[in-house]
Amino acid sequence: MAHTRFCLRYKVDCEVHDVDFWTRNIAMTVERLNELNNVNRQVNRDIMPQPNLGGLATEEWIVSLRAGECHDYAITKRHELLARGWPSRALLLSEVVVPSGEHHLVLVVVMKDPDTAEVVNLVLDNLNYNLRPVGLTPYRWLRMESPDNPRFWSTVSVPSRSHPATLAD
Repeated sequence: MAHTRFCLRYKVDCEVHDVDFWTRNIAMTVERLNELNNVNRQVNRDIMPQPNLGGLATEEWIVSLRAGECHDYAITKRHELLARGWPSRALLLSEVVVPSGEHHLVLVVVMKDPDTAEVVNLVLDNLNYNLRPVGLTPYRWLRMESPDNPRFWSTVSVPSRSHPATLAD
């Protein structure tokens, strides 16, 4: 429900941007990795952690807050990258479960390694200042935004350390 309210407030963030992404994948270059690192670290510094004591009924997803929860970090990172020209299909919000059992929202960035031509899914996370491949996170993956339409979510196959998470069919 919070994501639906978010899409009503931030309509542009929930639209498909740059529809030809799949034919010209985002190459994983040093410049792109630096940009992702900068955005991840800057947003992690700019937003102070603050729990929502009102529960799910009062949860709101708001871009660029001074204090907020994991979803505020994730949508702010996505919003910032969209503003820098990244295609929406490469920036997928994803719900995970951390080892303690708490649900958590991260941003997954889909890129292509120019050396191997393999798809690489990197996680931007407020619990870690470093970018990590999906398979190297300690999370249980639940669902992810659809690359075809950010308003829809799909279940995610469980990744291993050698295989990235993918949307289930």
